Amino acid sequence: MKNDEPTVGRRALLRTAVFLGVAAASGLLTANGETGTPGAGTGTGTGSGSGPGASTPLAGPGPHPAAAGPPGMRAQELAEKSYRLRPMTAEAPVRPPAAKPAVRTRPILELPGGAATSNGMVLTFDDGPDPRYTPAILDTLARYGVRAMFFVCGEMATDNRDLLRRMADEGHVIGNHTWTHPLIPTLGRSALASEIGRTSEVVQKAVGEAPLWFRAPYGAWNRAAFEIGSELGMEPLAWTVDTLDWKEPGTTTIVSRVLGGAAPGVIVLSHDAGGNRSQSVQAINSYLPQLLAKGYRMTLPVLPPR
Repeated sequence: MKNDEPTVGRRALLRTAVFLGVAAASGLLTANGETGTPGAGTGTGTGSGSGPGASTPLAGPGPHPAAAGPPGMRAQELAEKSYRLRPMTAEAPVRPPAAKPAVRTRPILELPGGAATSNGMVLTFDDGPDPRYTPAILDTLARYGVRAMFFVCGEMATDNRDLLRRMADEGHVIGNHTWTHPLIPTLGRSALASEIGRTSEVVQKAVGEAPLWFRAPYGAWNRAAFEIGSELGMEPLAWTVDTLDWKEPGTTTIVSRVLGGAAPGVIVLSHDAGGNRSQSVQAINSYLPQLLAKGYRMTLPVLPPR
């Protein structure tokens, strides 16, 4: 029946299309566009992927054009995967806090034996920085390639942060000398904590590191000063040679006191602020080259093990 052949062909095609549609809807087609039947095609024909969830060819020179899906879908998927790979805050490793120094009952008074046996001395300057005198002292130290310690007061440091940065850049050590240079035993604990803490904060903001050394104004220590200094990670440092330059005794007298007290392991106290310090500026120009000529080495203290 020749007249029936076209009808039979159309019916066969229709049945095939219906079967493929049902198979796709029921999940019989694999992710590669295959029907699971041996010898099936690769699914790379026309109309194989034109919307969300389109299949990806099994092989080929590159990604299927439809593999990316609608614009932005691929980026969103990658972002979600990346987010899932990030550790949760609670699961992230926690860095242990830095060890704090022991609470001392008296300040460190001299360099440890190693520095002392090598003719080491420490030059320290209190009360600054002062733009009238500190730069000249820094210039002298730089001229002789010497480093020193500067115990700064917060009320001076906050307005002269450029000098703090210069100290740090040139290798000097910045210590904490309270905010307003008070007599510590007259303060309550909270007031003292503010004096010390605010100064450490200013230094840290200026140079990126909080002080590791603390010195009490007038050398007037008490238990609270040792405890608060330790809590903030600082060691207490005193001195063994006092130039008394704050009394302005004359340049010659200041020089004589430094040279007369020079010895391995000593810590020299001078000032770069708190009054007229022109004598201190002139004195270091005189005694520093003489100390170096005598074989003394200007050094910095080493933090005790914690």
